[in-house]
Formats: sequence, C-alpha cells, structure tokens
Amino acid sequence: MIGELAALGAAVSWAIAPIMYRKALANTSPVSANIVRCVTNAAIMMILLFTLGMGGALASLPLWVIIVTIFSGLIGLGLGDTLYMTGLKSIGVSRAVPLASTYPLFGLVWAVLLLGEPLSLLAVVGAVVILLGIWLLSRRKDEETSKAKGKTLMIGVIFSLMTAVIWSVSITLMNVVVSNGITGLPENYAITTIRITSIALFLGVTAPFIDKSRGFMKIRRNGIALLCVGGLVANALGWLLMNYSFLSLPVAQAIPISSTSPLFATLAGYLLFQEKTTRWSVSGAIAIIVGIVLIFIV
Repeated sequence: MIGELAALGAAVSWAIAPIMYRKALANTSPVSANIVRCVTNAAIMMILLFTLGMGGALASLPLWVIIVTIFSGLIGLGLGDTLYMTGLKSIGVSRAVPLASTYPLFGLVWAVLLLGEPLSLLAVVGAVVILLGIWLLSRRKDEETSKAKGKTLMIGVIFSLMTAVIWSVSITLMNVVVSNGITGLPENYAITTIRITSIALFLGVTAPFIDKSRGFMKIRRNGIALLCVGGLVANALGWLLMNYSFLSLPVAQAIPISSTSPLFATLAGYLLFQEKTTRWSVSGAIAIIVGIVLIFIV
C-alpha cells in the first residue's frame, strides 16, 4: 500500500498546487509566474540539500542521470508548466487540470509507436472514453458566449492538452532515471533538486528576453508566496512521492493513480473559487479518470 499511497499523495499535491497558482495568476502573466516559482523553489531546495547533508548524493549521480533529469526539467517545468498556467488562467482549475491530466493517454501513444508495445482493446476503449471526457470539459457553459470568450476557451483547452503531451515525455524521462538505480531518499531529493534548478537557471538567464515587461519583478509578496509554496508542493513533495511510487509500483499502476488529480482539483475549484462546475465538467473529469484506468488495467 505504500506505493499506492505515494502515488495518491502526488495526485493530491498536484491538485493543491494549481489552486495557489490560479490565485497568483489573477495579477500576473504565466511566464512571469513561472519564473518566480522556479527560482524561489530552486533556491530553497538547494539550501535544504546541503543543510540536510545530502550534497554527497548529488555528487554521486551518474552524468547521464543528470543530463536526462535536466532535460526533463527544461521541458516539463519550463515549457509544460508555462502552458499549464496559461490554461489555468484561461479556463480555470476545474477544466485545465483534467485536460492536462490526460498525460497517461499520450504515454500510451509513445509506448505503442516508439517501444512497439501491443495495443489492447481496453486501451482503445479507454482512449475513446478520455476523448469523450475532453469533449465534455470543452463544452461552453453558455451557448451565447461571446466570440472573445470562445477564443479564450479554445486557447485554454489547446494549451492544457499540449501540457499533457509535454508532461508525458517529462514523466517518462524521470521514470527512466528512477528505475535505473535511484533508490534512496537523498538521491531522490538530489534529482528533484536538479530538475527544478536547471529550469530556474534557464529562466533566470532568459528572463529579460521572455518577460520583457519585467513582470516577474512586479509580483506582490502574497503572489510570490503562493507561487513559491504551490511550487514546493508540486515540484518537491509531489515529485518525491511520484518517484517513490515508481520504486514500489509498476508504471502502469503508478501513473493512473497519480492522474486522479482532476477529482480533487474539480472539487477544489468549486469550493474555493466558486467556479461554475456543471454536470458537463464533472462528467468529463470522471470520464477521463475512467478512461485512464481502462488503459492501464493489467
């Protein structure tokens, strides 16, 4: 049960984080928010790494592990999470989170096309159910929605789905790393720190070019706190739990459990943000979870 609980803990962590992001995004852009989130998280995690005496674990990591982890951080936390924040700002927690959580579907595509794994009937049925869930979540709540709002809705849906594709690649890379000798907590924490620090350095260097308005310097203290804490919940706690679940469970079980975030996020979006969660969004979230479970039944 430890592996299952770890994967479930990751799901809860990834559902809590967007609630904090959404509140901070009300007054800043996704790019500015991601810069602040990653830089503050990297600083705190690096300080803890050496304060807790885990610097030796960092030095002991093979070079290939460091390279793969850095690449996972650049695409997952850099590109993927920026798109994710754009989706959150455009269509809300209760829609963006379920759409982004379809990453197991794309992981199945990689397994079939790149690794030559067989495609079962349950997997096909699961894919259809997931697509149905996406359609339900993408429905307009009001048929008279203005053209401008319709465009915002479409952008949010597209960006959230792009997030899922990118996350599927990033998670696959981390599974490769963890399943090849990363067994202890110090090593696990070290690769988690490398992952966030790599993208923090990249964003710090490119900030003057990708955020020309210097929006990251204008975020208020409460916004910085929300982004920092939300990032630590997702990138530190969530990924530590996810990596641990990879050690205890087959990937086919760990990933679907972790992707149950939509159930928690949909409820939170309704209770905390008063988002108008309709029967369509609830049905869509449930359909996506059912589809993911069907795909990974072994």
